[in-house]
Amino acid sequence: MSLYEHVFLVRQDVSGQRVDELVEHYKGVVEQGGGSVGKTENWGMKSLTYRIEKNRKAYFALMNIDAPFPVVAEMERQMRYNEDIIRFMTIRVDEHEEEPSVQMQKRERDERRRRERERRREDGE
Repeated sequence: MSLYEHVFLVRQDVSGQRVDELVEHYKGVVEQGGGSVGKTENWGMKSLTYRIEKNRKAYFALMNIDAPFPVVAEMERQMRYNEDIIRFMTIRVDEHEEEPSVQMQKRERDERRRRERERRREDGE
């Protein structure tokens, strides 16, 4: 079986719960085909560089997939017909990274900085 990283973008007007449901649905598609999904990450809503189908923002999600190509092709086929998904990209990789992705590291770093600023403000007052 091959290893893939799959990222997809979901319209901005759907709920965060719906994004989680989509991840679980496509995880099920992969598992039914005999593959497995390792790490999944919900990167949250981010601004897009340019409009895609009248959307300025989108929810981003990442899935690490270990499956044969026909299973990945079937998942992508189903994504093409889902109105909530505006873009997706699958990349074949040699190995999956176990630590958090760069997007998640950035979020953690930003949250840590925000907490430090708040702590300094409280200590200074």
